[in-house]
Amino acid sequence: MDLSTLFSDYSLLTLLILSVLAFIAGFIDAVVGGGGLIQLPALLVSLPNASLPTIFGTNKIAALSGTSMAAFQYARRITFNLSLLMAISLASFIASYFGARIVSIINPATLKPVILIILIVIAIYTFLKKELGLAVTKQLSLPRQLVSGVAIGLIIGFYDGFFGPGTGSFFVLAFVLILGFEFVQASAYAKIVNCMTNISALTVFIRQGNYIIGIAILMAIFNIAGGIIGSKMALKRGNGFIRIFFLIIVSILIIRYGYDVIKTL
Repeated sequence: MDLSTLFSDYSLLTLLILSVLAFIAGFIDAVVGGGGLIQLPALLVSLPNASLPTIFGTNKIAALSGTSMAAFQYARRITFNLSLLMAISLASFIASYFGARIVSIINPATLKPVILIILIVIAIYTFLKKELGLAVTKQLSLPRQLVSGVAIGLIIGFYDGFFGPGTGSFFVLAFVLILGFEFVQASAYAKIVNCMTNISALTVFIRQGNYIIGIAILMAIFNIAGGIIGSKMALKRGNGFIRIFFLIIVSILIIRYGYDVIKTL
Protein backbone atom coordinates (compact mmCIF):
# COMPACT_ATOMS: atom_id res chain seq x y z
CA MET A 1 0.00 0.00 0.00
CA ASP A 2 1.51 3.32 -1.12
CA LEU A 3 1.10 5.82 1.72
CA SER A 4 1.73 8.79 -0.55
CA THR A 5 -1.24 7.71 -2.67
CA LEU A 6 -3.50 7.34 0.37
CA PHE A 7 -2.93 10.92 1.50
CA SER A 8 -2.15 12.69 -1.78
CA ASP A 9 -5.55 14.39 -1.96
CA TYR A 10 -5.19 16.06 1.43
CA SER A 11 -3.03 18.90 2.71
CA LEU A 12 -0.60 18.38 5.56
CA LEU A 13 -2.64 20.79 7.69
CA THR A 14 -5.81 18.76 7.13
CA LEU A 15 -4.04 15.53 8.11
CA LEU A 16 -2.54 17.18 11.19
CA ILE A 17 -5.89 18.57 12.36
CA LEU A 18 -7.65 15.23 11.88
CA SER A 19 -4.87 13.40 13.75
CA VAL A 20 -4.92 15.74 16.76
CA LEU A 21 -8.71 15.74 16.98
CA ALA A 22 -8.82 11.94 16.63
CA PHE A 23 -6.45 11.68 19.62
CA ILE A 24 -8.63 14.01 21.70
CA ALA A 25 -11.75 12.10 20.64
CA GLY A 26 -10.17 8.80 21.64
CA PHE A 27 -9.25 10.18 25.06
CA ILE A 28 -12.72 11.58 25.72
CA ASP A 29 -14.46 8.48 24.42
CA ALA A 30 -12.41 6.23 26.69
CA VAL A 31 -13.28 8.25 29.78
CA VAL A 32 -17.00 8.75 29.35
CA GLY A 33 -17.97 8.50 25.68
CA GLY A 34 -18.79 11.34 23.32
CA GLY A 35 -15.66 11.27 21.19
CA GLY A 36 -17.88 11.55 18.13
CA LEU A 37 -18.58 15.13 19.18
CA ILE A 38 -14.99 15.92 18.25
CA GLN A 39 -14.24 13.47 15.48
CA LEU A 40 -17.41 13.64 13.40
CA PRO A 41 -17.48 17.46 13.04
CA ALA A 42 -13.74 17.37 12.26
CA LEU A 43 -14.43 15.05 9.34
CA LEU A 44 -17.45 17.04 8.16
CA VAL A 45 -15.45 20.29 8.09
CA SER A 46 -12.23 18.80 6.70
CA LEU A 47 -13.92 16.70 3.98
CA PRO A 48 -16.77 18.90 2.75
CA ASN A 49 -17.15 17.02 -0.56
CA ALA A 50 -17.58 13.58 1.01
CA SER A 51 -21.09 12.13 1.36
CA LEU A 52 -22.65 11.77 4.80
CA PRO A 53 -22.55 7.93 4.78
CA THR A 54 -18.85 8.08 3.77
CA ILE A 55 -18.10 10.44 6.65
CA PHE A 56 -19.97 8.13 9.04
CA GLY A 57 -18.16 5.04 7.77
CA THR A 58 -14.72 6.67 8.05
CA ASN A 59 -15.57 7.89 11.55
CA LYS A 60 -16.73 4.42 12.62
CA ILE A 61 -13.47 2.77 11.54
CA ALA A 62 -11.42 5.22 13.60
CA ALA A 63 -13.83 5.13 16.55
CA LEU A 64 -13.93 1.33 16.65
CA SER A 65 -10.14 1.17 16.82
CA GLY A 66 -9.91 3.47 19.82
CA THR A 67 -12.94 2.02 21.57
CA SER A 68 -11.58 -1.53 21.20
CA MET A 69 -8.29 -0.56 22.84
CA ALA A 70 -10.09 1.27 25.66
CA ALA A 71 -12.37 -1.76 26.15
CA PHE A 72 -9.30 -3.99 26.48
CA GLN A 73 -7.84 -1.67 29.16
CA TYR A 74 -11.09 -1.74 31.16
CA ALA A 75 -11.51 -5.50 30.78
CA ARG A 76 -8.19 -6.03 32.57
CA ARG A 77 -9.47 -4.24 35.68
CA ILE A 78 -13.27 -4.63 35.75
CA THR A 79 -15.28 -7.80 36.41
CA PHE A 80 -18.22 -8.19 34.01
CA ASN A 81 -21.46 -10.12 34.29
CA LEU A 82 -20.93 -11.95 31.00
CA SER A 83 -24.57 -12.94 30.42
CA LEU A 84 -25.70 -9.34 30.91
CA LEU A 85 -22.89 -7.98 28.76
CA MET A 86 -23.61 -10.44 25.95
CA ALA A 87 -27.36 -9.70 26.00
CA ILE A 88 -26.83 -5.92 25.80
CA SER A 89 -24.14 -6.33 23.14
CA LEU A 90 -26.33 -8.54 20.95
CA ALA A 91 -29.31 -6.17 21.20
CA SER A 92 -27.07 -3.20 20.42
CA PHE A 93 -25.44 -4.99 17.49
CA ILE A 94 -28.77 -5.76 15.83
CA ALA A 95 -30.25 -2.29 16.47
CA SER A 96 -27.12 -0.51 15.23
CA TYR A 97 -27.22 -2.47 11.98
CA PHE A 98 -30.76 -1.31 11.22
CA GLY A 99 -29.91 2.23 12.30
CA ALA A 100 -27.04 2.33 9.79
CA ARG A 101 -29.29 0.98 7.04
CA ILE A 102 -31.72 3.84 7.61
CA VAL A 103 -29.05 6.60 7.42
CA SER A 104 -29.34 6.77 3.64
CA ILE A 105 -33.15 6.95 3.81
CA ILE A 106 -33.90 9.40 6.64
CA ASN A 107 -32.06 12.60 7.55
CA PRO A 108 -30.58 12.13 11.07
CA ALA A 109 -31.06 15.88 11.70
CA THR A 110 -34.75 15.20 12.34
CA LEU A 111 -33.78 13.71 15.71
CA LYS A 112 -31.84 16.75 16.95
CA PRO A 113 -34.67 18.66 18.74
CA VAL A 114 -35.65 15.53 20.68
CA ILE A 115 -32.03 14.75 21.56
CA LEU A 116 -31.49 18.34 22.73
CA ILE A 117 -34.38 18.13 25.21
CA ILE A 118 -33.15 14.77 26.52
CA LEU A 119 -29.63 16.15 27.00
CA ILE A 120 -30.81 19.18 28.95
CA VAL A 121 -32.77 16.93 31.32
CA ILE A 122 -29.75 14.63 31.69
CA ALA A 123 -27.42 17.54 32.49
CA ILE A 124 -29.71 19.03 35.13
CA TYR A 125 -30.37 15.67 36.76
CA THR A 126 -26.70 14.66 36.86
CA PHE A 127 -25.65 18.06 38.23
CA LEU A 128 -28.25 18.00 41.02
CA LYS A 129 -27.64 14.35 41.97
CA LYS A 130 -24.14 14.78 43.39
CA GLU A 131 -23.90 11.14 44.42
CA LEU A 132 -24.96 9.80 41.02
CA GLY A 133 -22.59 7.13 39.79
CA LEU A 134 -20.19 7.40 42.73
CA ALA A 135 -21.24 3.99 44.05
CA VAL A 136 -23.46 1.09 43.03
CA THR A 137 -27.02 2.23 43.82
CA LYS A 138 -29.14 -0.77 42.77
CA GLN A 139 -28.95 -4.53 43.14
CA LEU A 140 -31.38 -5.69 40.46
CA SER A 141 -32.10 -9.35 39.89
CA LEU A 142 -30.46 -10.82 36.79
CA PRO A 143 -33.79 -11.15 34.88
CA ARG A 144 -34.55 -7.46 35.50
CA GLN A 145 -31.02 -6.49 34.51
CA LEU A 146 -31.36 -8.48 31.30
CA VAL A 147 -34.69 -6.92 30.34
CA SER A 148 -33.50 -3.39 31.12
CA GLY A 149 -30.13 -3.96 29.48
CA VAL A 150 -31.64 -5.28 26.26
CA ALA A 151 -33.99 -2.25 26.11
CA ILE A 152 -31.00 0.07 26.58
CA GLY A 153 -29.09 -1.77 23.88
CA LEU A 154 -31.94 -1.59 21.36
CA ILE A 155 -32.62 2.12 21.79
CA ILE A 156 -29.06 3.46 22.05
CA GLY A 157 -27.69 0.90 19.59
CA PHE A 158 -30.15 2.11 16.95
CA TYR A 159 -29.14 5.70 17.65
CA ASP A 160 -25.46 4.85 17.24
CA GLY A 161 -25.95 3.22 13.85
CA PHE A 162 -28.29 5.98 12.71
CA PHE A 163 -26.35 9.01 13.95
CA GLY A 164 -23.80 8.33 16.69
CA PRO A 165 -22.40 11.39 18.52
CA GLY A 166 -22.65 10.95 22.29
CA THR A 167 -23.51 7.24 22.14
CA GLY A 168 -20.95 6.31 24.78
CA SER A 169 -22.27 8.98 27.12
CA PHE A 170 -25.84 7.77 26.64
CA PHE A 171 -24.76 4.21 27.44
CA VAL A 172 -22.90 5.36 30.56
CA LEU A 173 -25.87 7.33 31.88
CA ALA A 174 -28.33 4.51 31.13
CA PHE A 175 -26.15 1.99 32.95
CA VAL A 176 -25.83 4.33 35.95
CA LEU A 177 -29.50 5.36 36.16
CA ILE A 178 -31.28 2.16 35.14
CA LEU A 179 -28.88 -0.62 36.14
CA GLY A 180 -27.45 1.22 39.16
CA PHE A 181 -23.78 0.95 38.12
CA GLU A 182 -21.09 3.32 39.36
CA PHE A 183 -19.32 5.40 36.70
CA VAL A 184 -16.18 3.30 36.23
CA GLN A 185 -18.22 0.12 35.85
CA ALA A 186 -20.66 1.88 33.50
CA SER A 187 -17.81 3.19 31.35
CA ALA A 188 -16.32 -0.30 31.10
CA TYR A 189 -19.61 -1.83 29.95
CA ALA A 190 -20.19 1.09 27.58
CA LYS A 191 -16.85 0.54 25.84
CA ILE A 192 -17.55 -3.15 25.16
CA VAL A 193 -21.09 -2.52 23.94
CA ASN A 194 -20.00 0.46 21.86
CA CYS A 195 -17.51 -1.82 20.07
CA MET A 196 -20.42 -4.02 19.04
CA THR A 197 -22.52 -1.12 17.73
CA ASN A 198 -19.54 0.19 15.75
CA ILE A 199 -18.82 -3.23 14.24
CA SER A 200 -22.47 -3.64 13.29
CA ALA A 201 -22.75 -0.23 11.63
CA LEU A 202 -19.44 -0.76 9.88
CA THR A 203 -20.68 -3.94 8.19
CA VAL A 204 -23.19 -1.72 6.41
CA PHE A 205 -20.85 1.17 5.57
CA ILE A 206 -18.02 -1.10 4.36
CA ARG A 207 -20.33 -3.20 2.16
CA GLN A 208 -21.59 0.04 0.61
CA GLY A 209 -18.03 1.32 0.12
CA ASN A 210 -18.74 4.30 2.35
CA TYR A 211 -15.30 5.00 3.86
CA ILE A 212 -11.99 6.69 3.02
CA ILE A 213 -9.35 4.14 3.96
CA GLY A 214 -6.33 6.46 4.25
CA ILE A 215 -8.06 8.95 6.54
CA ALA A 216 -9.64 6.11 8.52
CA ILE A 217 -6.26 4.45 9.19
CA LEU A 218 -4.58 7.72 10.15
CA MET A 219 -7.34 8.69 12.58
CA ALA A 220 -7.55 5.15 13.96
CA ILE A 221 -3.89 5.27 15.04
CA PHE A 222 -4.35 8.50 16.95
CA ASN A 223 -7.75 7.44 18.31
CA ILE A 224 -6.12 4.31 19.77
CA ALA A 225 -3.40 6.39 21.43
CA GLY A 226 -6.02 8.66 22.99
CA GLY A 227 -8.11 5.69 24.08
CA ILE A 228 -5.21 4.04 25.90
CA ILE A 229 -4.32 7.19 27.83
CA GLY A 230 -7.95 8.06 28.56
CA SER A 231 -8.89 4.63 29.91
CA LYS A 232 -5.81 4.45 32.11
CA MET A 233 -6.56 7.88 33.56
CA ALA A 234 -10.24 7.02 34.16
CA LEU A 235 -9.30 3.82 36.02
CA LYS A 236 -6.70 5.68 38.07
CA ARG A 237 -8.82 8.74 38.96
CA GLY A 238 -12.12 6.91 39.52
CA ASN A 239 -15.80 7.86 39.60
CA GLY A 240 -15.50 11.53 40.57
CA PHE A 241 -13.21 12.23 37.63
CA ILE A 242 -15.57 10.47 35.19
CA ARG A 243 -18.61 12.34 36.58
CA ILE A 244 -16.96 15.71 35.91
CA PHE A 245 -16.00 14.63 32.39
CA PHE A 246 -19.54 13.37 31.83
CA LEU A 247 -21.05 16.76 32.72
CA ILE A 248 -18.57 18.54 30.42
CA ILE A 249 -19.38 16.26 27.48
CA VAL A 250 -23.16 16.54 27.99
CA SER A 251 -22.82 20.35 28.14
CA ILE A 252 -20.89 20.34 24.85
CA LEU A 253 -23.56 18.11 23.34
CA ILE A 254 -26.26 20.58 24.43
CA ILE A 255 -24.40 23.50 22.85
CA ARG A 256 -23.78 21.56 19.65
CA TYR A 257 -27.37 20.32 19.22
CA GLY A 258 -28.80 23.65 20.39
CA TYR A 259 -26.85 25.46 17.68
CA ASP A 260 -28.02 22.98 15.04
CA VAL A 261 -31.66 23.29 16.09
CA ILE A 262 -31.59 27.12 16.22
CA LYS A 263 -29.86 27.24 12.82
CA THR A 264 -32.72 25.33 11.20
CA LEU A 265 -35.46 27.57 12.62
